[in-house]
Amino acid sequence: MSDREPPHDASLEPPLQGFDLPRRLAAEMLGSALLLAVVVGSGVMGERLAGGNVAMALMGNTLATGAALVVLITVFGPVSGAHFNPVVSLVFALRREISPGHALAYVLAQLVGAVLGVVTAHAMFELPILQVATKLRGGPAQAFSEAVATFGLIVTILGTLRFRAQFTPMAVGLYITAAYWFTASTSFANPAVTVARSLTDTFSGIAPSSAPGFIAAQLAGAVAAAAATGWLLEPRR
Repeated sequence: MSDREPPHDASLEPPLQGFDLPRRLAAEMLGSALLLAVVVGSGVMGERLAGGNVAMALMGNTLATGAALVVLITVFGPVSGAHFNPVVSLVFALRREISPGHALAYVLAQLVGAVLGVVTAHAMFELPILQVATKLRGGPAQAFSEAVATFGLIVTILGTLRFRAQFTPMAVGLYITAAYWFTASTSFANPAVTVARSLTDTFSGIAPSSAPGFIAAQLAGAVAAAAATGWLLEPRR
């Protein structure tokens, strides 16, 4: 028996037997949609209730997002692995734990779901359904923040899957909650989230001109984390 056994009950590992690709893609799309509905909706609610206090609005946005991640990963993890994030799917493809074709299908489902989540949030708060964000989030510090945020997210996922798989949903929720506050970019750490948030001119929006820099940094952070954990978490033979 190998001294590096994969976890058998991990929420983010390759999906359990018995769920075909259509169901896995539906889980990825639905989970991504619910996540973005939470991100955008809680941002709108927080801003409306905070009376101009941006810190309070961000706190509401943060807590709702972290809590939702714990629930969504717990619910959908056994079906699809609960990636909800193209860079997570990319990392699993690089680790040969999901095929490139399935990873691409996951990414498309995540993008569609994320956009549907933004539309859902707009509808719930009686906002214009189709919007384009105007909030600029550019500059080297913002991009570097996204690289750091994504690096930490991938390390969190792979580390908990390696050593304490049952804790993965909670670990991811806690990490994102913290990263909202310790990064200058408020930790998007997800290309699908970035694309979808460019379509909302609300508290959580990002101008389309700022999105490519975020996405490039997220990809760089994910690849660096995959390489680092591939060495760090490999036991000595």
